[in-house]
Amino acid sequence: MTVREIDLDELRRREGAVVLDVRSPAEFAAGHLPGAVNLPLDELPGAARRFAGQDVVAVCASGGRSAMAAQVLDAAGARAWSLTGGTQAWVRAGHPIEHGATR
Repeated sequence: MTVREIDLDELRRREGAVVLDVRSPAEFAAGHLPGAVNLPLDELPGAARRFAGQDVVAVCASGGRSAMAAQVLDAAGARAWSLTGGTQAWVRAGHPIEHGATR
């Protein structure tokens, strides 16, 4: 299965998409994209169906875990993308991040 990827510019234009951070709660609390929801990758298979029919952009640190998450989400009926370069690319581009645990 091919994973769809989305870059930073396209993410900023994709209003209404759920930004799903699949890193651990500790990684998420240390800094995440504004408005992101945290659901660790190991918990995603049991919860993926709740995103069926929605646009979801999966995010991790650099893109590996989010690619796996996008596959799980697609299989559950979501329209999913993986953010190319992940949170690291977001920070390198100078975009703001939020801190704290929000699930």
